[in-house]
Amino acid sequence: MTEARTNLAFGKKRKQHVLILASGEKVRHVTIRPLLVIPTLLIILVMSLGFIGSTAYLVFRDDMLGAMIARQSRMQKDYEDRIAALRSQVDQITSRQLLDQQAVEKKVETLLAQQNALSFRHGRANELLNEEDTRSAPDEQSVTPSANPFAPQKKASLSGGASAIDRALRGAEKGSTLKGSLTYSDNRDAVSGRALTRMLVSLNRIESDQLGRIASLTIGAKSRADAMADIIRSTGLKIDDKADDAVGGPFVEASTNPFQASLADLDNALDRLETVRGTAERLPLGNPAPGRDITSRFGNRMDPFLGRPALHTGIDFRAETGADVRATGAGTVSFAGYSGGYGNMVEVDHGKGVTTRYGHLSQILVRTGEKIELSDVIGKAGSTGRSTGPHVHYEVRLNDEAVDPMRFLVAGTELKTYLQ
Repeated sequence: MTEARTNLAFGKKRKQHVLILASGEKVRHVTIRPLLVIPTLLIILVMSLGFIGSTAYLVFRDDMLGAMIARQSRMQKDYEDRIAALRSQVDQITSRQLLDQQAVEKKVETLLAQQNALSFRHGRANELLNEEDTRSAPDEQSVTPSANPFAPQKKASLSGGASAIDRALRGAEKGSTLKGSLTYSDNRDAVSGRALTRMLVSLNRIESDQLGRIASLTIGAKSRADAMADIIRSTGLKIDDKADDAVGGPFVEASTNPFQASLADLDNALDRLETVRGTAERLPLGNPAPGRDITSRFGNRMDPFLGRPALHTGIDFRAETGADVRATGAGTVSFAGYSGGYGNMVEVDHGKGVTTRYGHLSQILVRTGEKIELSDVIGKAGSTGRSTGPHVHYEVRLNDEAVDPMRFLVAGTELKTYLQ
């Protein structure tokens, strides 16, 4: 019993184990010593663990390398995305600055163009205003607003309009220097943009003021021309200030520039005013004997020699012998000599079929064909011809037909303020 137990306990009995390996006829015996089994198993275990550990390490290392590579890839991608975002921001800032620069330059160019236009308009308007001021300067002192509505408008335009235009142009000239010195930082761009906008608004306001004043001048010139034309027509003389002449030519569409259109209207109004003024200046609107009383008017009266009704074709002014007799308008002497009942007479042709006669002169001071002006002394009062005493006989004839000279005397009084 004890021996069996001893045999069952492996290792208790020091017996060698023989491993028989048979291959065909060959038989090999391998003796396995118990003391070598455990170390061999340990070595195998260690090698297995080492192999497993190495494999695990290599696998884990590959995972770590993959994770590191993936992390680096993500970091690189994030870095590239950040760089791309920064580049996009830089491009946006650059584009915005470029757009701001272009906008500012466009505003400056607009400002300069408007400045040049205002300079041209200022010069053109000054030409018209100075021309009208030269023609009509006395009117501002002698014409009431009701009689001459154009005078106060013209005066306001000359004083207020020119000074306002000058101020705008000086501001525009200061603004024109911005083009070479503008910087494009955000703050300065904003300031420059606001400044240019204010200047453009100011120039637009001045432009509107110019148009308004030119419109006032145009209306005033038309009103004055109409008033003068009506006065001239009251004398019985037809004035063709609105007649349509024979015209022609190719069609060219008119400019849509409001300033050019307003200047064209003003030019037309001033041309018409000049035409009416020229007509009035050639008419006999003066007085042949200033300050003298009228002793006999135009129309039917009792003839002083025959004592029966007769037509008196002129008006008589009381004047002593030798008193000056003056031309009532510019013209050409068409007759100077003795003429029957007129005695010594001077006849002056004023054009448009209008002539004047000055009779009973004691002395004639002009010759036929001589050019004379308003208020020139053409002779001396007397009593030659069919006359009862020294006086000035004055006639106005339209197409060789006697008309009442009082029409022209009254018209001359009304037009005097427009012609001085």
